[in-house]
Amino acid sequence: MKYTRLFIGVAAILLTLWVIIGEQMTAASANAVVNAPVVTLRSPVAGNLELQSHALGARLSRNELLATVSDPQADPVHLNDLQFELDAVDAENMRILSGISARSSERDALAARTAAFTKARVAELEAELAEARVRVDLLEQDTTAAASTALADAVTVEESRRPGEPATRALALSHARERVETLKIALAALKDGVFLGDGYNDAPYSEQRRIQLDAEIAQLGFDRSEASARRAALERRIARARQTQGLRARAELRAPAADMLYWETLQADAVNVQRGDPLLRLIDCGHSIITLSVTERVFNTLRVGQDASFRFSGESKLYPATVGRLAGSGARTIYANLAVAPSEKHLERYDVTLLVPELNADPELTCSVGRTGRAFFDGRPLDLFRGWFN
Repeated sequence: MKYTRLFIGVAAILLTLWVIIGEQMTAASANAVVNAPVVTLRSPVAGNLELQSHALGARLSRNELLATVSDPQADPVHLNDLQFELDAVDAENMRILSGISARSSERDALAARTAAFTKARVAELEAELAEARVRVDLLEQDTTAAASTALADAVTVEESRRPGEPATRALALSHARERVETLKIALAALKDGVFLGDGYNDAPYSEQRRIQLDAEIAQLGFDRSEASARRAALERRIARARQTQGLRARAELRAPAADMLYWETLQADAVNVQRGDPLLRLIDCGHSIITLSVTERVFNTLRVGQDASFRFSGESKLYPATVGRLAGSGARTIYANLAVAPSEKHLERYDVTLLVPELNADPELTCSVGRTGRAFFDGRPLDLFRGWFN
């Protein structure tokens, strides 16, 4: 019995020493803090700044309006130049339309004149053809030799004779028949729109001028189509210029994503800012991380992708984590775009970054930037009991 108690006492002492040493010798961080990237919003235009009423640390939703920048003196020179070009195209289009209208009126008048001329010419040729047929009939009816010469002189047209040709009945009849056929050909051609006769080039002047006007009207139609296309292009350019001028005249700054914190105001309200000036800083809570420092001995045992765990100070729950970055000593520059800057003591040790997916997935833990805790990289003797209590 006495040895049993001694054995139990020694075992209890050894177990206690094992727990104490195991808990103390476990690879762990000296400090750990929830951190997150900082987003700096800059002015897209120059103008007067107008901030919205947001308290520092306020939770923001996606596209929530944060500030506006207005420029009452936006430069309209480019837009004015485009408008001047549009006015010039409109003037050219009006000139083309006036030219088409004037030429169309002249063409219609010439077409009426050509129709009147054609009608009169048809009547004239029909009368000449009737007369020529009468001559042929007269020459064919009288066949006596005594009156042949006198009849030939009476019915022969002077211009139809050949130089030195005698005035005989046979020749007069031949010329009369030729005259009938010539007039029939001229009349048929005229009805088909072809003008035959001395001084014509298959059409009178009015018809030739009308054809020329049709060609000019067609060319003006092409010019009008080109002017319309240029006008449509200018309208598109003017619309884009107006949109651009509107963007330059007034710009809105909105939260680029959900789960963001209003972190810092870099410019006072109602001041004049220039394009590219930093105005606001926001925290992107949707990409929270854990930043911590460890000793050199622990750092040399870690690797990227290694499993770890994180516990908030004053709590017992452990959150699964993964080693995401091993920055080592002097890692001041990597904190330039993070919300919580490292202390001097932190920089004297070796920097490590943990990825904890549960922090970004749990709505109660989202945007817990600044909360502290500890990170562990090995199992500890009391983890079983912590699991029971959790």
